[in-house]
Amino acid sequence: MIKESIHQQRRTPQVLVENKLSFAGDNAQLSIYDTFEQAEAINLVSDQLMFCGMVSGKKIMHSNHGAYHCDFFPHESFVMAPNQAVAIDFPTATFNQPTTCIAIEMSDNRIKQVCDGLNVNAPLDTYHQEWHYQESLVHTHHNAQTQALLDRMVTIFTENHQDRDFMIDLAVRELIARLLRHQTRDFIISHSLSQPDHNGLNAAIDYLLLNLHEEMNIDELCKIACMSRTKFYNEFKRHLGSSPAEFLFQTRLKYAAKLLKNNGAVTQTCYRCGFKDSSHFSRSFKNFYGMTPTQYKQRHQN
Repeated sequence: MIKESIHQQRRTPQVLVENKLSFAGDNAQLSIYDTFEQAEAINLVSDQLMFCGMVSGKKIMHSNHGAYHCDFFPHESFVMAPNQAVAIDFPTATFNQPTTCIAIEMSDNRIKQVCDGLNVNAPLDTYHQEWHYQESLVHTHHNAQTQALLDRMVTIFTENHQDRDFMIDLAVRELIARLLRHQTRDFIISHSLSQPDHNGLNAAIDYLLLNLHEEMNIDELCKIACMSRTKFYNEFKRHLGSSPAEFLFQTRLKYAAKLLKNNGAVTQTCYRCGFKDSSHFSRSFKNFYGMTPTQYKQRHQN
């Protein structure tokens, strides 16, 4: 993920806790943080939106007043709102195996530009909403596309390409769009569960979520939504960012991860989430989370 050309600078750190190497761009900055020894309650705050992606090791992110607490692992994202402080513990960091993450700070102006573009091209009229960044902490597993984007951003920020600023701008816009999509998707899911009668799309989403273990019947969903098949697919993709089948598949995997975190048995989790074959479940889980269900369970139990 991190280019070999900058490894040498990171091998000779100025400090052992949160050693920072930064690369500036227009309206954004990428920093690589390395920690080479165990530490606790290290404060972190930024006056801009900060998107963090773990590379190696483990962090424990928490607030001093105990409002939130989470373990932060590779292939996960942690998004901090402007001026929202967190305290970080580094329980596994050593000099030979440092805990590393990248952090991308993005200006309010750039976020507003992306919101304005989405409001024109993908309006949320059905929910009487406009696209906007919700100032809250976000902690989630990110998919392969987001991981590839973060890898690409490290390359763009750290290389001396003639179109560097232009490519940084495109990558930052994409990252903001993915964050906004994530927040809006969560809002629509929550809205569907609390108000399934609000519209046809809500009713279909509510039905899917309450019947995760069942085979998807697209004709039944279209009937519940009171839409033709074509309109239902278009509306679902426009609001949720995926097809109904993709949404169901991803939701099953996320529910499986939740069960495994709570010490659920792998085989029972497989069938409880609607998978008919344990081998298919394991392959799908590994493709999505980067590790097998057993490894995922062991990591969180430890």
